[in-house]
Amino acid sequence: MQKRRKVSLAILIRRFLGAIILSITITCFFFVHVHVSTSPTDPNNFNEKIHMFRNLQSWTREFVPPHSSKAPPSAPKLNDSSGDPDYEKLWKPPPNHGFLPCTKPTPNYTTPENSQGYLLVHTNGGLNQMRAGICDMVAIARIINATLVIPELDKKSFWQDSSIFSDIFDEKRFISSLADDIKIINKLPKELANAPKMVKQFKSWSGMDYYQNEIAALWDNFKVIQASKSDSRLANNHLPQDIQKLRCRACYEALRFSPRIEQMGKILVERMRSYGPYITLHLRYEKDMLAFSGCTHDLSTSEAKELRIIRENTTYWKRKHIDPKEERAKGYCPLTPKEVGIFLSALGYPAKTPIYIAAGEIYGGESHMTELRSRYPFLMSKEKLASIEELEPFSNHASQMAALDYIVSVESDVFVHSYPGNMARAVEGHRRFLGRGRTISPDRKALVRLFDKLAIGSITEGEQLSKKVNDLHKGRVGLLRKRKGPIPGTKGVDRFRSEETFYANPLPDCLCRKESPPTV
Repeated sequence: MQKRRKVSLAILIRRFLGAIILSITITCFFFVHVHVSTSPTDPNNFNEKIHMFRNLQSWTREFVPPHSSKAPPSAPKLNDSSGDPDYEKLWKPPPNHGFLPCTKPTPNYTTPENSQGYLLVHTNGGLNQMRAGICDMVAIARIINATLVIPELDKKSFWQDSSIFSDIFDEKRFISSLADDIKIINKLPKELANAPKMVKQFKSWSGMDYYQNEIAALWDNFKVIQASKSDSRLANNHLPQDIQKLRCRACYEALRFSPRIEQMGKILVERMRSYGPYITLHLRYEKDMLAFSGCTHDLSTSEAKELRIIRENTTYWKRKHIDPKEERAKGYCPLTPKEVGIFLSALGYPAKTPIYIAAGEIYGGESHMTELRSRYPFLMSKEKLASIEELEPFSNHASQMAALDYIVSVESDVFVHSYPGNMARAVEGHRRFLGRGRTISPDRKALVRLFDKLAIGSITEGEQLSKKVNDLHKGRVGLLRKRKGPIPGTKGVDRFRSEETFYANPLPDCLCRKESPPTV
């Protein structure tokens, strides 16, 4: 009897140990299977990219800038697109309705004729103002049959950037890509260095008649014409189809950034994408922007005074006396970092969303970023994504640093701006041309009214505010549509100024609907 009990006990022990071993085996197999099945897929595919997140800690071990002493933020864990009810609302790109880039010239387009003279160009403004101006000057050179000399970049404006053309742009590509359109040379021939030239400020938003008649007539007396400004010198609309397509070829195909800027921009994009889909926020809250616009909402008295003095002492800014409350009520002011945080929250973007800040130095520094960061702690920038050594070649050149932000902005899954300035419009147009993801344009005038109600407590954050904000922005996500003309009733310069700019929306000139194959 005792022997039978010992045998039964031994059998029970063996069964118990067998069950433990089996459970350990199943558990190990499960973890191996999960690890293999969740490997990242092709990062270039947006729909797959939604669920390709890596462990953030392993990413930061590899890429954290050596100068950074702060602990890396915790990893964002956005849901898979297939199971995320907010994917359609937050991340899905707007439909392209079959439109694709079409920049090839028409059959009637000819190679450039013998040049009548040389066009010198002095660009003005920041990076994107200069880019648009350069592309317009390519078209103007074609219209007046000029040889374009590589433009001189603005070195005297607020940004004080000493960069030359080849520091920012791929000069060889620019010249060769446009060889069938116009002749471009590096510098004026020596024999013409001291020749008399006509220095002319071309009229803003001018059309074919102005350039073919008034400007082209200058060739009778001069071999060299110098454009003293480059911004907004060509009309947005009512130009020949081939001229409009040439503007797009110049902007989106020929005028690429220099190889070293392209390479660094690509690195920044890859590092942002390693966190998953991301928003680029073009936050116009730099000192120059606030001083120029006269917007002082949420600033201290001393800060408002400093900005007023800057505006009064900047000779080429025409508006000196500005009522900040009136400007804000009209929707003319950039959203503050605090307001942007409220706006993104109301749209439904979760706190774990990775956000790249495309901006210069934020006025007031971290003191004005506190409330935005409290809502969205995962705020990144080129300075956080790259080391001091990586950024050193660009760091003392505002236009080169802006070019890095431009690349990350164009490639982002969602682009949001706080003010529709030159960069915002350029990025919006480029993303439309390429068919990129959402581009959200805040309705600042309507939002200010909501923010003021929020401040006095007549509405609260939550479903009520979210519904109002989302209803306001259903049609403001970068949808493909024809470029807007002037506001009815406006006249003269105001009429042109009220138009949607060509480079903000190159449809219909440079985007064509793909023809459906014939049905059999």
